[in-house]
Amino acid sequence: MAGNTVKEKIAAGARVVDVRSVAEFKDGAYKGAINIPLAFLQARMSELEPKDKPIVLYCASGARSGQGARILKSAGFTDVVNAGGLDDMPD
Repeated sequence: MAGNTVKEKIAAGARVVDVRSVAEFKDGAYKGAINIPLAFLQARMSELEPKDKPIVLYCASGARSGQGARILKSAGFTDVVNAGGLDDMPD
Protein backbone atom coordinates (compact mmCIF):
# COMPACT_ATOMS: atom_id res chain seq x y z
CA MET A 1 0.00 0.00 0.00
CA ALA A 2 1.39 3.38 -0.96
CA GLY A 3 2.19 5.33 2.19
CA ASN A 4 1.06 8.60 0.62
CA THR A 5 -2.47 7.35 0.12
CA VAL A 6 -2.73 6.27 3.76
CA LYS A 7 -1.14 9.50 4.98
CA GLU A 8 -3.50 11.58 2.82
CA LYS A 9 -6.56 9.67 4.03
CA ILE A 10 -5.54 10.12 7.68
CA ALA A 11 -4.84 13.82 7.10
CA ALA A 12 -8.30 14.14 5.53
CA GLY A 13 -9.95 12.67 8.62
CA ALA A 14 -10.11 8.93 7.98
CA ARG A 15 -10.95 6.77 10.96
CA VAL A 16 -7.89 4.68 11.90
CA VAL A 17 -8.75 1.21 13.20
CA ASP A 18 -6.31 -1.19 14.85
CA VAL A 19 -7.66 -4.74 14.44
CA ARG A 20 -5.04 -6.34 16.69
CA SER A 21 -5.89 -7.78 20.11
CA VAL A 22 -6.54 -5.54 23.10
CA ALA A 23 -3.19 -6.64 24.60
CA GLU A 24 -1.30 -5.76 21.41
CA PHE A 25 -3.08 -2.39 21.26
CA LYS A 26 -2.10 -1.61 24.87
CA ASP A 27 1.54 -2.36 24.04
CA GLY A 28 1.55 0.53 21.57
CA ALA A 29 -0.71 1.79 18.83
CA TYR A 30 -0.91 4.41 16.13
CA LYS A 31 -1.81 7.85 17.45
CA GLY A 32 -5.57 8.39 17.31
CA ALA A 33 -6.40 4.78 16.40
CA ILE A 34 -9.36 2.98 17.86
CA ASN A 35 -9.07 -0.70 18.75
CA ILE A 36 -11.62 -3.11 17.32
CA PRO A 37 -10.04 -6.59 17.37
CA LEU A 38 -10.73 -8.51 14.15
CA ALA A 39 -12.86 -11.08 16.01
CA PHE A 40 -15.27 -8.28 17.05
CA LEU A 41 -15.26 -6.28 13.82
CA GLN A 42 -18.48 -7.75 12.46
CA ALA A 43 -20.36 -7.04 15.72
CA ARG A 44 -18.96 -3.51 16.11
CA MET A 45 -18.96 -2.23 12.54
CA SER A 46 -21.88 0.12 13.26
CA GLU A 47 -19.34 2.18 15.26
CA LEU A 48 -17.57 2.92 11.96
CA GLU A 49 -20.58 4.36 10.12
CA PRO A 50 -21.33 6.26 7.98
CA LYS A 51 -20.26 3.69 5.40
CA ASP A 52 -18.74 6.29 3.05
CA LYS A 53 -16.34 7.70 5.68
CA PRO A 54 -12.73 6.72 4.90
CA ILE A 55 -11.33 3.96 7.11
CA VAL A 56 -7.67 2.94 7.44
CA LEU A 57 -7.06 -0.49 8.99
CA TYR A 58 -3.80 -1.88 10.32
CA CYS A 59 -2.61 -4.80 12.44
CA ALA A 60 0.83 -6.31 13.07
CA SER A 61 1.67 -7.56 9.56
CA GLY A 62 -1.25 -6.64 7.30
CA ALA A 63 -2.96 -10.05 7.29
CA ARG A 64 -5.70 -9.30 9.84
CA SER A 65 -6.26 -5.79 8.49
CA GLY A 66 -6.63 -7.31 5.01
CA GLN A 67 -9.33 -9.64 6.36
CA GLY A 68 -10.94 -6.69 8.12
CA ALA A 69 -10.97 -4.64 4.93
CA ARG A 70 -12.72 -7.49 3.09
CA ILE A 71 -15.31 -7.78 5.89
CA LEU A 72 -16.07 -4.06 5.83
CA LYS A 73 -16.20 -3.86 2.02
CA SER A 74 -18.58 -6.81 1.86
CA ALA A 75 -20.79 -4.99 4.41
CA GLY A 76 -21.01 -1.96 2.12
CA PHE A 77 -18.22 0.29 3.41
CA THR A 78 -16.95 2.11 0.35
CA ASP A 79 -13.61 3.69 1.32
CA VAL A 80 -11.51 1.11 3.19
CA VAL A 81 -7.71 0.83 3.01
CA ASN A 82 -5.49 -1.90 4.42
CA ALA A 83 -2.42 0.03 5.57
CA GLY A 84 -0.55 -3.15 6.54
CA GLY A 85 1.27 -3.42 9.84
CA LEU A 86 1.82 -0.85 12.55
CA ASP A 87 5.38 -0.37 11.27
CA ASP A 88 3.97 0.54 7.83
CA MET A 89 1.88 3.40 9.21
CA PRO A 90 3.03 6.94 8.36
CA ASP A 91 4.71 9.11 11.02
